[in-house]
Amino acid sequence: MPYPKDHKQRSRSRIVEAARQLFNTHGFDRVSIDMVMERAGLTRGAFYSHFASKEALFAAAVDSFLMGRGKEWRDWGGLDPNQLGPEMARRMVEAYLSREHLKETEGQCPLIALSTDVARAGPEVRASYERLLAAMVHLFAAGQVDDPVRREKALATAAMCVGGMILARTIPDSDITEAVREAALRAARDMVADAI
Repeated sequence: MPYPKDHKQRSRSRIVEAARQLFNTHGFDRVSIDMVMERAGLTRGAFYSHFASKEALFAAAVDSFLMGRGKEWRDWGGLDPNQLGPEMARRMVEAYLSREHLKETEGQCPLIALSTDVARAGPEVRASYERLLAAMVHLFAAGQVDDPVRREKALATAAMCVGGMILARTIPDSDITEAVREAALRAARDMVADAI
């Protein structure tokens, strides 16, 4: 019996999602192709019909976040990227710096989970990471990234969100974890309120 026409694309999507979750949880170096394929429910041999290398999969996993798990987070936070402005920027800050996002290891944004892995990766992965950051900055700048003042404030807000979550995530669960997250949330809210 032949496979459905979309079989290859669905298999590829399963591999990418499995890799994204595993990379988020364990880091790029600690995840093998065998682990990814097992999580995806496929054989190792199927990997190479989709990707030339583990690094190519890494780039695809980072790219997949925006329209995959990232879309789920946007929907949860009541964000509509087509309605840019201060309200959407505030909602983005609140969803990004939420307790739920802090606790969600597999579903967290790659900007948080994979920053050190990406810094050591090749150009394709780094370009994927940059695209994800650019989407965040675009939202914070209300689509006006050509305005140098708005772009700078949007970059600072993104840095506050990502940096705040990285610090909160790396500190052992304690009062300071919540204090860091809350401080970043208040500062980022102030930044988006002043930006437009």
